[in-house]
Amino acid sequence: MSAEEQQGIKKLNGLQKAFGSSIELIAEDGNAEYYDIKAEFQLGDIVYAALQSEAMRREDEVELFRVTYSGDEPQLETIEDDEEWESASEAYDDLWFAKDERP
Repeated sequence: MSAEEQQGIKKLNGLQKAFGSSIELIAEDGNAEYYDIKAEFQLGDIVYAALQSEAMRREDEVELFRVTYSGDEPQLETIEDDEEWESASEAYDDLWFAKDERP
């Protein structure tokens, strides 16, 4: 990610204001699962969230979502486009691991 792109990343906290530090999501099978809100950030005009379940924490993984708003209510959308997901993933890594040396 270039320096210009990195400067375009803005940390946000709208989900945490709305839900606290964790959020409950309902899976396709109808079961509820809790996720910690690891980060919320804006890249360009799009807002993203990195969420992590207990199982994902053991594997040191996160799930990325696009955040949209219906009025004041935030809603999560799955990122379908591989290129968009890769950009969001790189932005999350830059935010989360900025002080670590990365290869």
